[in-house]
Amino acid sequence: MEKTRVSVVSYLNSKPFLYGLQHAEVLKKLDVTPDIPSKVAAKLAFNQADIGLIPVAGLEDLDEYYIVGDYCIGAVGKVKTDDIVSDVPSEEVDTILMDYQSSSSVLLAKVLAKFWWKKEFNWENTCNDFHRVSIQGKTAGVVIGDRVFEIENKYKYLYDLSDEWLRFTGLPFIFAVWAANKKIESSLVTEFNEALKLGITEISKTIENLQVEYPGVDIADYFAQNISFELDEQKKAGMKKFLELARKLEPVETGK
Repeated sequence: MEKTRVSVVSYLNSKPFLYGLQHAEVLKKLDVTPDIPSKVAAKLAFNQADIGLIPVAGLEDLDEYYIVGDYCIGAVGKVKTDDIVSDVPSEEVDTILMDYQSSSSVLLAKVLAKFWWKKEFNWENTCNDFHRVSIQGKTAGVVIGDRVFEIENKYKYLYDLSDEWLRFTGLPFIFAVWAANKKIESSLVTEFNEALKLGITEISKTIENLQVEYPGVDIADYFAQNISFELDEQKKAGMKKFLELARKLEPVETGK
């Protein structure tokens, strides 16, 4: 039997999902691959995966998509691992480096810049290790995922994108959602969703297994205080609002 190809974000915030998939019967029907967010989006767009934990901005690049299951990577307020960091306060920043690993967080930063902060920036592309060496002076950077844990105390100013979004709209934010680029058999969707639920229900197993890999990070607190996994109506409203505003953005010329 041909397996359903699943691309899952490889950050800490998605590890409970990975645990659930790896410990459920449905795994026999899946080919699961960990990837960075931008690669998940590309795999779905080019039909190299059937289901993916895709950044919400990537949904717009798919010819069609179907939301799978009742879970997502979301936040109500501070998410901690999607930030703009800088040496100077935001009013002195003139350039923002765009994290190459996720389109959604960069797009969220652009939406906030235009509609909330009402400030124009120069936007520049990045490559590996930019978060360690290129953020300085009036140049800030969008940094996402586990790398934030490395540098959160390095820079004087840190602006949590999800918290800024909540202040702007009063709505939670979805960073990534489970979606398919084609219709998936309903029975498989049910099994898949049950596996995701297992991962969230037994999240203590993920914490126990991974805490040693994240010294200095309180994983339990991170999951409890910063990540919200349920795909509820408020988050769907937040996603709808975000995509509506994103469509109103004018193309931004980038450097480098």
